[in-house]
Amino acid sequence: MVFEKKIEWGGRLLTIEAGRLANQATGAVTVRYGDTIILCSVVADKKVSTETDFFPLTVNYVEKAYSIGKIPGGFMKREGRPSERETLISRLIDRPIRPLFHKNFRNETQVICTVLSFDGENDADVISIIGSSAALTISGIPFLGPVAAAKIGYEDGKFVLNPKIGCESNLDLIVAGSREGVLMVESGAAELSEDEMLASLRFGHDSYQPIIDMITELAEECACDPWDVVENTTDSQEIVFEISCNFSDAIEKAYAAPSKAERIAALAKVQDKVFEHFTAKESVTNEIISKAFEDVCAHLIRNRVLANGTRIDGRKPEDIRKISIDVSVLPCVHGSALFQRGETQTIAIATLGTAQDEQVVDSLAGGYKERFMLHYNFPPFSVGEVGRLGTPGRREIGHGKLAWRAINPVLPPRSKFPYSLRVVSEVLSCNGSSSMATVCGSSLALMDAGVPLSGAVAGIAMGLIINNKKYEILSDIMGEEDHIGDMDFKVAGTRKGITALQMDIKVTSVTFEIIERAMKQAKIGRLYILDKMSNGLDTPRSVLSENAPKISHIVIPKDKIREVIGSGGKVIRDIIDRTGAKIDIDDDGNVTVSAQSAASMDGAIEMIRGIALDPVCGAIYVGKVTKIMDFGAFINFFGPKEGLVHISEMSVCGTAKVADIMNEGDEVKVKFLGYDSKGRAKLTMKFVLECTS
Repeated sequence: MVFEKKIEWGGRLLTIEAGRLANQATGAVTVRYGDTIILCSVVADKKVSTETDFFPLTVNYVEKAYSIGKIPGGFMKREGRPSERETLISRLIDRPIRPLFHKNFRNETQVICTVLSFDGENDADVISIIGSSAALTISGIPFLGPVAAAKIGYEDGKFVLNPKIGCESNLDLIVAGSREGVLMVESGAAELSEDEMLASLRFGHDSYQPIIDMITELAEECACDPWDVVENTTDSQEIVFEISCNFSDAIEKAYAAPSKAERIAALAKVQDKVFEHFTAKESVTNEIISKAFEDVCAHLIRNRVLANGTRIDGRKPEDIRKISIDVSVLPCVHGSALFQRGETQTIAIATLGTAQDEQVVDSLAGGYKERFMLHYNFPPFSVGEVGRLGTPGRREIGHGKLAWRAINPVLPPRSKFPYSLRVVSEVLSCNGSSSMATVCGSSLALMDAGVPLSGAVAGIAMGLIINNKKYEILSDIMGEEDHIGDMDFKVAGTRKGITALQMDIKVTSVTFEIIERAMKQAKIGRLYILDKMSNGLDTPRSVLSENAPKISHIVIPKDKIREVIGSGGKVIRDIIDRTGAKIDIDDDGNVTVSAQSAASMDGAIEMIRGIALDPVCGAIYVGKVTKIMDFGAFINFFGPKEGLVHISEMSVCGTAKVADIMNEGDEVKVKFLGYDSKGRAKLTMKFVLECTS
């Protein structure tokens, strides 16, 4: 039997359908918005996973080339590994649904969202979140949903619900949550204020409420029977109580250690003693003891914060760790910055390139080139571990994209700065907020390279400890606070406003009162960090790094493009071979010339101008004597263009021989007089070359 719900949403019809496709899945729906259709399925293993102490949830968003009537490119004519976009949307779906599974649910679960049809106007990200929520809600799996999501734009002072792909906007916000509050935020913005960002979140929260009603109505008609979940046993609660009574003082003392490594080592010793304490109880496994020990540690830290506002390292809730900055730390790169905040340390390296270095991106919405790239690397040594090095994981891709959103709004336009840009952030040591350290370091590295940013960008990660109605917001959270806390709220921006926002929570939702207070506290922290950054480098360097390629831009007539390129590219290849420069020409006649030296660049430009442009009548040029005749001399004066200076035009004083004035190979100044009846350039040296007789 097919069940269907429809609603008019953002000026388009949204349809959720269950019972037609993928009926062997635990739960499955198709979601249609415009002509974009997503199949969202969820399958959970009936057997509880006994090999893991965490919830084994996997979320995959998959784009199919057939959804836009396209055959995949390349040798293998099928979809391959997930693209960066697919990875980012998979994370986007995962983040709002993960906190809503029952805390004791340990069954392996997989959510797959497959794009079946894509209309090029309605993006699949938000409706994939909606579809995943609907599939989970009807599946019977212990999911405390439903949740919904909305995409918000901001144009001419008004918020826009679900703007179509390609619409210009000062805001790109996705907000997801429940009826009560917000669960997840992902946003890039053009330096919007805290009040504008908060208003956009409220608008988004209100906008997706009808979708929650829609999913609830669907579940009332076709939801499966709910699964049973094993509650915590009395024995585990007794173990938590026993650990708390016997080892709280030792745990408090371990947390007093000054560094992360020392705290980890001290807590490990306490945990060993806890294991020894329970050796007589054969029915108690190490897994249960470890979980109980972790619960006690979290309880002690959280209570200390809520009771007297004291954090692990002794800071108050609004305090920020010590910051140190050093720029130009690497001699052979274009720009570099070492940024350290507490025990989190990153080095950011900026590289400037040409249009040929831009990233080519192929997506369902169409192919395009990405001028700015930001890559975040998190090697295992940064947390003192041994690990595998390979392709970047989901976390690295997500953190890099967040930093990209933060920096991108302040970059100069291509018309004023024709370089492609790449920043690599290497996390050297991590104890929380490495993505925000990446934002700070990347901003400094670009300014160090001489990129004229409109403003420096800083980022700060905010945390939350909440117990019933009592809560405390923490600025610049450490790794331990992120682990035991209830929120990870990242805010990046300039002195003028916010450029990126990301929020994830571990509770069922947070109120707008908490979000508003977190934003205000984050602004104070962001401005403090920007002040510290200005001590290292307050403005972009006035000149580009000497290691950076030299780039210049000229415009030639469209009808001259073919002449510059030549038959089969012969002419442009000759220019490249002779000068060593790189040359890009678009269909509008915009020519970008780049080279490692100014001489190579200037030489290529002169050769292009000589082919594509005409000399200006009356202008003076420096030319090279190519041939001497009795009646005058031929001068190469404008690129490959050559003209004749008649002997009568060589000097106001007159002369008997051309050789008295010049020799072949000499450089001389000439004035262009125009063309004769045969189209030959006429030159003069009168009033240019002083009379020496």
